[in-house]
Amino acid sequence: MKHIISYLLAFAFVVSAMGQDNPPAPMSVVPQPRQIEWHKMEQYAFVHFTINTFTDREWGYGDESPELFNPTDFDADALVKVVKDANLKGLILTAKHHDGFCLWPSEYTEHSVKNSPYKGGQGDIVGEVAAACRRHGIKFGIYLSPWDRNHSDYGTEAYLEYYRNQVRELLTNYGPVFEMWFDGANGGDGYYGGANEVRRVASGYLYYDWPKVIDIIRELSPECVVWSSSLPDARWCSNERGVIDEHCWAMATPEELYRDGVDNMPLLRHGQEDGTRWAPAEADVSIRPGWFYHASEQPKSAEELFDIYLTSVGRGGTLLLSLAPDRRGRIPEQDVEALMAWRTMVDDTFRNDLSADATFAVSSSRGDGYEAVAMQGVDEAYWATADDVTTGDVYIRWDAPITMRYVVIQEHIALGQRVRRFAVETRDGDEWRQVAAGTTVGYKRILPLDDAVTTSELRIRFLDSRGPLTIARVAVY
Repeated sequence: MKHIISYLLAFAFVVSAMGQDNPPAPMSVVPQPRQIEWHKMEQYAFVHFTINTFTDREWGYGDESPELFNPTDFDADALVKVVKDANLKGLILTAKHHDGFCLWPSEYTEHSVKNSPYKGGQGDIVGEVAAACRRHGIKFGIYLSPWDRNHSDYGTEAYLEYYRNQVRELLTNYGPVFEMWFDGANGGDGYYGGANEVRRVASGYLYYDWPKVIDIIRELSPECVVWSSSLPDARWCSNERGVIDEHCWAMATPEELYRDGVDNMPLLRHGQEDGTRWAPAEADVSIRPGWFYHASEQPKSAEELFDIYLTSVGRGGTLLLSLAPDRRGRIPEQDVEALMAWRTMVDDTFRNDLSADATFAVSSSRGDGYEAVAMQGVDEAYWATADDVTTGDVYIRWDAPITMRYVVIQEHIALGQRVRRFAVETRDGDEWRQVAAGTTVGYKRILPLDDAVTTSELRIRFLDSRGPLTIARVAVY
């Protein structure tokens, strides 16, 4: 084995992806450019702030007076600074939750911030946050609840026109946005303009006629990623704990994910190898037990947030971490403390890639430009095998033993997701010992080892793939 590795090492060399010939053919389903940029963000904030903050509720009924909304110390720049300092790359704001209260002065309803005491009715939380995000280099996104427990027309065609008008209003005044977030709440008891009744929509989530909504988004914010239960660019991971399944494909078929408007939990969890659309998993989770601020609750610890990072970003998806401003309009100090300690943990853990000082080799490649060390962080470069080769090994060797806790693998997803099964092994004398294994990889897979391992040789075996391998990066920490 040693002479084989030496032979491979002798012929490994760095070649940039620029100028590569004979690239592998893309798989049948690949991400759009907007989705690739979304994957690269990895982690971003959800901000839950509305009338519920002042009523101590999670779901408002819709009969709340706008006069209750009165943050005493709201500062959009301070909010965005917390997000940026935590290395969250974007911010999705709850412009309207199920209670129907709008954080912008919508011309289509009186149930909005324009009738609140905030800034004497001249405030605009959506506008202020959007502007602060752009000042600080943070991407801005919008959550707009499809369900509205305040609006008298909910459940009718008239409400759909109202809803689409608000989508257009938001994107015209505050766009473009990087993501729009539409959850699955649709019908139940509510105020509904004074009716105080239960309203169900027969077709469930399909009531909203999503193709027309998507058309507005594509017109006004074409690079926007749509998170929804219909025609999604990104999908729910099936839970609100921040846990993406270890076996997770980025592809899915919307008609099967949400058959008859009902969530198909196993498919949301795992995706579909033969799915017809690139719709990767996003892990939405709150830093607190609830989504909105409640004085009785405490934030998760930095250690808990770190585990969530590993089970979200580390399993090929993205992390949408919700923050809850208090009645001042500020992120509570204990939440900020946990966030910053979490960022330090992530930075410290993944700061130094031990493979930067190693030598890479591979069992085979498809030729110049696709060799071993293309995996060592060369922009847009990747190791690829010949068209008829769907398995292969990556060898990493150090001059002196190193101690590792994490192995990171990334596929070149611009050509699709391929890996079905892999194993990670370390050299122990004359034997290879398996220290980790998995199925899917996708954009990024972080493998925490059960115990720290000291070795001078590492082998990653790709045991099954949907096509020739296209591995963008291997890193060791």
